[in-house]
Amino acid sequence: MHALVLGGTGASGQEIVKLLLNDSHFSRISIFVRRKVDIEHEKLDIHQIDFSRLNEYKDLVKGDILFSALGTTKSDAGSKEKQYLVDYTYQYEFAKMASDNGVPHYSLISSLGANKHSLFFYPKIKGELEESVKLLPFNTIQIFQPPSLIRQKELMRTAEKLSVKFFNRLTALGVLKSLKPLNVKDLALKMIKEAKSSQLDKINVFSN
Repeated sequence: MHALVLGGTGASGQEIVKLLLNDSHFSRISIFVRRKVDIEHEKLDIHQIDFSRLNEYKDLVKGDILFSALGTTKSDAGSKEKQYLVDYTYQYEFAKMASDNGVPHYSLISSLGANKHSLFFYPKIKGELEESVKLLPFNTIQIFQPPSLIRQKELMRTAEKLSVKFFNRLTALGVLKSLKPLNVKDLALKMIKEAKSSQLDKINVFSN
């Protein structure tokens, strides 16, 4: 299989790429990134692209499955408008190009609580994206709604570390088990396992 990965330099994307490169089920992996990455592999194609001009790369978006792991935060993006551009616009436009090119399988990292009617900005974006991509003509769509993610140590912010500790203590007491933080590697393992499954519905949603 030829896997496409959007957001391959992020915390979850890095783990997806690592696992794909070591999985014999996948013979080719193409990643689409904003900045240069220092990685080489005989199965890996790296496409450094300008996300504001996505349509120029449409002919490259061809394969068997698209893993969409792109995402940012308001603080990193600089504003709600710029976060929306990354978390909704770029992801949707890329997914549409893939479906237009006949990519049959789409795998998306969303978020627990995603809801287009939410009063909160982040779950509202995720909910809007979920509803939009469900309308695209992929053969199968897999949407993963993880809780707080445990990123690689070098990427974890202080607030994230405190949040992980807080929810781990709650779930250890049997409270709010659905909010137990999930390691990004475990998320990536689940996504690839489900991508290789032959028992798939048109739309599949996985929550923690």
